[in-house]
Amino acid sequence: MKEKKALKFIDLFAGIGGFHRALHELGCECVFASEIDEAARTIYKKNYYGISPDLFDNGMFNDDIRKISPEEIPDFDILCAGFPCQPFSQAGHKQGFSDGKNSERGNLFFNIADIIATKRPKAFFLENVRGIVNHDNGRTLKIIREILEDELGYSFYFKVVKATDYGLPQHRPRAFMIGFRDEGFLKGFEFPQPIPLRFNMSDVFGGKCSREIGFTLRVGGAGSNINDRRNWDSYLVNDKVVRIQPQHALKIQGFPDDFKLPDSRNEAMKQLGNSVAVDAVRACASSLIEHSNIIDRRNEGKELMNRTRNKGEWTELYTFLKLITDKEIFLSDEDLNPTSAKFDVLKVSTLNIAQEVEISNGKLSVIDNSAGTVVPSVGTSMQQIYQLKDDIISGSGTFELEYAEKIFENLGVEIVKGGTSFQKADIVIDVAYENQRFYNQGFGIKSYLGSKPTLLNASGSNTNFVYEIVGFKEEHLEEINEISSSQKVKDRIANILSKGGSLQFRHVEAQIMQRNLEVLDDGMPDLLAKMLLNFYLNRIAPIDANLANVVSTDPALNSSCIGLEGYQIKIKRLLVAALLGMFTGKIWDGKLTAKGSIVVKSTGSQVAFHITKLEVLENYLFKSIKFDTPSTTRHRFASVYKERNGKFYFKLNMQLRY
Repeated sequence: MKEKKALKFIDLFAGIGGFHRALHELGCECVFASEIDEAARTIYKKNYYGISPDLFDNGMFNDDIRKISPEEIPDFDILCAGFPCQPFSQAGHKQGFSDGKNSERGNLFFNIADIIATKRPKAFFLENVRGIVNHDNGRTLKIIREILEDELGYSFYFKVVKATDYGLPQHRPRAFMIGFRDEGFLKGFEFPQPIPLRFNMSDVFGGKCSREIGFTLRVGGAGSNINDRRNWDSYLVNDKVVRIQPQHALKIQGFPDDFKLPDSRNEAMKQLGNSVAVDAVRACASSLIEHSNIIDRRNEGKELMNRTRNKGEWTELYTFLKLITDKEIFLSDEDLNPTSAKFDVLKVSTLNIAQEVEISNGKLSVIDNSAGTVVPSVGTSMQQIYQLKDDIISGSGTFELEYAEKIFENLGVEIVKGGTSFQKADIVIDVAYENQRFYNQGFGIKSYLGSKPTLLNASGSNTNFVYEIVGFKEEHLEEINEISSSQKVKDRIANILSKGGSLQFRHVEAQIMQRNLEVLDDGMPDLLAKMLLNFYLNRIAPIDANLANVVSTDPALNSSCIGLEGYQIKIKRLLVAALLGMFTGKIWDGKLTAKGSIVVKSTGSQVAFHITKLEVLENYLFKSIKFDTPSTTRHRFASVYKERNGKFYFKLNMQLRY
């Protein structure tokens, strides 16, 4: 029998490691953790280095989740996150996603969403305060649920859980959110049934306590009088008033007695008050793991993929059929018109096709490389291809086209779901051009069969540019963040400037993207930051017009010896890199991994660009690409926020669209 490997988890907004403790006790392995508070980081390492040394030795204990790309995180099965609760809590200001006075704690849920979208774990386990349920009239929880269910395709289970439900003598109501990737239509997860208390407050204090169940542990402070109706930390023990101490708080949070805490009582109580109740997490995580195992067993030996595909996936298959039917593709000029030059198509495959189709003397043969066989194949009609094109245009979301699947079945070609994450080529072809044969030419596919395609998608921290607001006063923070006009990004920037502030670019939020841009040119991040600010403030979207405006109005750029033409060369190189080689979340070696791009026009006709005609491709991109505005909420930008260093910042996100 195959030995089952330990499930791997990541611990985000880790605090002192309540999730780590609970999942370790269930036999799971922590492969990445993130915590920004320095005192909590010290406690975390003291207690978990012996349990998970690789976490620390391999540099997987992160200090700021905003600065790491999701792609840098090791693969894992379960995402755990007690994401910042103060913006939603009764004790805080309840500002939610708009909270900016203490860093960006309000909208860090979207970092979680980015990681789930990229890494696709089996399950997630999120924790927050009960106040998140009704925050902003329920809209906050609705956004969270819609992103996890509708956008990311996970199931979603929710319950307000008390520590007392799972044996600990503390009320501590918390919102637990659990979901699964491959659950499908047979949903069936249930939170575990409550159990009796393992001990009471008399056991905690070692004397007769007037309360069997303790108050919800809070984040330190000056304490409270036992006669105050808002009392939360004073107890009557053996008829004497006793203030709860760290050793008591450890017990009612479910940590072992030998757990290492800081010497300062206030710091220890703060960290314990910020933690999760270990027993409650362990009980629910145990049910999560059990349900995940049921999903795995149910899916063993079954085809996990369903037959639905999105527009991009169907367009890839459309291009495949069009190439083997046309047996040629014309090269494009910089205005997307076909030229007289063409590639004769000799072999076609994709990451989503298990075989290759070879074309010889107008006849098709299917080559199965794994089996080493060649099978004669039948073609398909143009009528079927036109039908597929029309159905792609009219489709939305993911949808099924049974006849299209049948076409490939008749061809003798097996379709598989998805490909590798970091691959610019959607389709691979052998072509003949000017009496030469070019082998394994990888092409990306850009399609106008739906909305206009993107060259570079918004990707949270990967495409966020961070600006310091110099000369800004905190009294204006909420006023600016409350601006919600139709052009709120522009209006917020204008408001900052009108109040004497100025935006000074500091860095790209994700270090990998900063590095990748610097591989192209040391000054690329700064140049793009100026263009991005110009776009949002002056609404100059086309990349060519934007650059010309920035160079003409910026004294440093205008006086540069390279001139406008030099900056155009830099931006053209960036656009080609984004199309054929560079990913925002992966360290780039400067190489182009695809040889060109196939553009599917709205009519269904196709043209190609190839690096043998690099200047044409550069000019096409430079004339065609524009800045675009993604969701400010989803990608965490366009709000003023104050960092721990006392400075104020503002972020702009870069998305490039055709």
